[in-house]
Parts: sequence; structure tokens; C-alpha cells
Amino acid sequence: MVASLVGRPSFWALFVGALFAWPIAWSIAAPLPPRLPVLAVLPPFELTDQDGRPFGTKELEGRVWVASFIFTRCTTVCPAVTTRMAKVQDRTRQLAPAFHLVSFSVDPGYDTPERLAEYARVHHASPRLWSFLTGDEAAVKETVVKGLKTAMGREGPEGAPEGIFHGSHLVLVDARGRVRAYYDPDEPAAVDTLVRDVGLLVNLGD
Repeated sequence: MVASLVGRPSFWALFVGALFAWPIAWSIAAPLPPRLPVLAVLPPFELTDQDGRPFGTKELEGRVWVASFIFTRCTTVCPAVTTRMAKVQDRTRQLAPAFHLVSFSVDPGYDTPERLAEYARVHHASPRLWSFLTGDEAAVKETVVKGLKTAMGREGPEGAPEGIFHGSHLVLVDARGRVRAYYDPDEPAAVDTLVRDVGLLVNLGD
């Protein structure tokens, strides 16, 4: 009886159909991660990117984006943070232009657009996918500290890179300019979790 069924074309059609339908049924049944909370609302800002052009809220309107905080003279935390951002860039290329990466210099008095452009080249940052921002220090601090709720400051002699401190978490901002999550780049699963959350925001919205 079984052998006769296996020999029929209709059996194989049903078998192949079930085989292909299983992943779809599983993905529908699998629960989505819980909705990300709204942690803050980012006020409008405009700074300067690595090409010397104005860049801020207007250019990011309608786009999901991730922020990091670096300075080009940093030899400790910043290279590691930028390496994590580069991994995010490599895994989210297909989401452009709905998704963007933004790195804020916390040493804007030193980090000119030219220096940021060189830093971007060293870290293989695509200008289409990733912007590096500088500007007036008060304006940068307003966005980083008051807007993105991340530490930024300076201790010790003015101009000494050793006295600069800043937060290292990556910050996820939705298409409406709302902070939705923070990620510790030292966590092994940080990039995976961030990429998943970016995909959900881009594809499902809120």
C-alpha cells in the first residue's frame, strides 16, 4: 500500500509542497520579539559630515539609524566600537536607504571633516551607508548628551585626548527620531541583536 502511494506523482507533489511550506508555517508561528520601548525623543539637530556637508535630522528623516560615539585620536575603546559598527554595515547593506549608520565625534574641536573622512576610509566605511559627524562642541554635546542620553565630556587640560570620556553603547533610533534601544558592543550577541532589531523596525515599522 505504502509502495503504491510513493509511486504516484500526486504523493511526491504533496510531499514537496509540505517540505517547502514548513519553513513558512514555522516563521509565521514563531513569536516576534517584544516591541522595543520608546526611551527618548531626539530633538532636531544639524552638524557637519565627513564631506563637509550639513547633516542631521533632515537627512535622517524617515530612516532607522544607529549611533556610535568616537574620536579619531582614541586608541582604546573607539577602534573596537567602530569595528562593531563596520560589522553592522556589512550585514545591513540590503536595508539602505531605509537604514543608516552615524558616528558622532566627541572631540569635534580636533576632528575636522578631513580627519573624519580619513578615519572613515581606514575603517572601510561606505559614505552611502555611514556618516561621521562633527561641528560646534556645544551643538554636538546637545545632541549626544541631551538627545541620545549618552555621556560625553572632558577632564584635564584642554585639548588633551587623554581627558576625553564618552559612552560606548550603540544607540538605535527609529524613523520617527525616537531612541528605542542601547547595545553594549562588548556583549558577544550585540551585533546579532542589533541587526535583528534594525530589520524589525525597517520592515515592520513601530
